[in-house]
Amino acid sequence: MASDPVFGLALALLQFLGSTLYQLTCLSLALGLGGLVLLLLLGTFLGLKFRVLGLKSQPINPDHVTIGFFHPYCNAGGGGERVLWVAIRALQKRFPVAKFLVYTGDLDAAPDQIISQACQRFNIPGLNPESIEFVYLHRRAWVEAVNWPMFTLFGQSLGSLSLGLEALDKAVPDIFLDTMGYAFTLPLFKYFGGCKVGCYVHYPTISTDMLGQVQARQVSHNNRQYIAKSRMASSGKVLYYRMFSWLYGWAGRQSDVVMVNSSWTEEHINDIWQANHVQRVYPPCDIDVFRQIPRRSNPDGIQTLVSLGQFRPEKDHPLQIRSMAKIRDKLLRREDRSNEENEKAWEKLKLVLIGGCRNDEDEARVQDLKDLCKHLAVDENVEFKVNLPYDKLKEEMGQGLIGLHTMWNEHFGIAVVEMLASGLITLAHRSGGPLMDIVNESPDSARNGFLAIHEAEYAETVLSILEMNESETDSIRERAKSSVQRFSEAQFESAFIRATETVISSCVKQ
Repeated sequence: MASDPVFGLALALLQFLGSTLYQLTCLSLALGLGGLVLLLLLGTFLGLKFRVLGLKSQPINPDHVTIGFFHPYCNAGGGGERVLWVAIRALQKRFPVAKFLVYTGDLDAAPDQIISQACQRFNIPGLNPESIEFVYLHRRAWVEAVNWPMFTLFGQSLGSLSLGLEALDKAVPDIFLDTMGYAFTLPLFKYFGGCKVGCYVHYPTISTDMLGQVQARQVSHNNRQYIAKSRMASSGKVLYYRMFSWLYGWAGRQSDVVMVNSSWTEEHINDIWQANHVQRVYPPCDIDVFRQIPRRSNPDGIQTLVSLGQFRPEKDHPLQIRSMAKIRDKLLRREDRSNEENEKAWEKLKLVLIGGCRNDEDEARVQDLKDLCKHLAVDENVEFKVNLPYDKLKEEMGQGLIGLHTMWNEHFGIAVVEMLASGLITLAHRSGGPLMDIVNESPDSARNGFLAIHEAEYAETVLSILEMNESETDSIRERAKSSVQRFSEAQFESAFIRATETVISSCVKQ
């Protein structure tokens, strides 16, 4: 019977029918589950919409308009936080009837602590705490990269939606401003909250440079080695980046006001968002305070390289440490001096890394950097100063000779501006904001600083600066201090008001 062709045909037909029935069952089940998920999502969003309408049942009161700032790390102490607080102060002066909401995930800090620390850290007099209310969010961990080891961009964006839903559920402003780069909250507050929405973009979540790195299969902090080595994995990641870029662009285009902090950011936001109302607003830098820092020579004759920046992977502190190792190697091999003189020159050189730690991940990163210093045998010439008070930071800058910056494609570079204003001979990465907006490395009389890319170039430039005479360094300092006037707080406040005034004025009684 097994060899009967009729039986074989019947068996094949039964197998085909069984397989088809199984596939149809799976398809029906998938469609059913998909429909159920869609119904659940629709129900959730409708429920949220009705709740928001309940929270915002009254029309906008022009005497008490509310402006919400979405800044989950408002107590972090970085350049983005300076933008937040100076922007609020500017709007307080321009619209005294406005009330301000600050959405934050800093659950361990009371409102008065946050405002006090901001005023002290950033030297912001005139900030009125009476018109500021903090909305505390409990889902901030959802936007932290450590919780999304794979598909980090998508995961963090999904997390920002969850965080945005929590924010929307707790308080609905009349005007919503994202100042931390969570673009997917913009359509959420616009379409479900009925808000006017705007954003200040410090750094595009994804850029054409990131896509180019993956296509070229280059290893970087956002492109791991095992992906770069695999053609298939790289192709998959390129597709993933392209899909995410489209979603990111759509979310950004929903903004009524788009502000960017530099030419580099403007270029990439224009490319990805394709918005027609992007305005460049340079971030506020406390240049007057830094200009007034007195220059002090170290009594021990130590020549210090000062690095400013939070301890995050994109700041590329390892490049600074490797550059120090290169400097040592070059110094100790100099043939125009004795070995003893070379040793003394190295002993007199020190790198001071000054930065903030936001969480345990940052603290672990500092420990990794210390381990790298030991591995490269430069630990005695590198010093870490974490979460340094403002006054102490200025003291370090006043004693320093060179300001060091190594972040690839830094969105702007507030720390670079501060170093220039303080009189540090600044050596920054030849990319992003430092290249396009801040540092002029022309070899003629216009030079206000230096740029480099790799550790050998950093080492060579540091050594050349060490060889300069006082007249040369003083000339560069003077040009640097005069070049940063366009980045003052007054310039920022004026530009920020110009960018947001139309939207806010439509809600505020003049």
